[in-house]
Amino acid sequence: MKILFPIASLLLLSACGSNYVFKSNLDPAAINDYFKPSQVQLFENSVPSSPYVVLGMVEGNDCQIEQNAAPASFANARTDARRKAADMNANGILIKNCAEIPEPAEGCFSRTLCVGQAIKIKTE
Repeated sequence: MKILFPIASLLLLSACGSNYVFKSNLDPAAINDYFKPSQVQLFENSVPSSPYVVLGMVEGNDCQIEQNAAPASFANARTDARRKAADMNANGILIKNCAEIPEPAEGCFSRTLCVGQAIKIKTE
């Protein structure tokens, strides 16, 4: 048992020096876009307690492309709106309304839409 520990440690340390290459299906150029929505605070049925400036209107939508796919959701539509607000350098979004579109656009089996205001909350 005393001999096994040094041998196992040696094997682990030798693996650290290997030239292992990590490959991923994530696009390195778009990695920041994946996390954009998390930079925008969502306000639904409330307003920020700090002063803010309205930067403009944004809308987000979700489309169910295939019949056997998950139905369009309000959560995905809000996330799309948050991403668009981040593109406007907003750090918050006031969601005004979300709705299921009764007659979805061509190519969608179901569709949801959320509309809101992109805002910049003043930080002290």
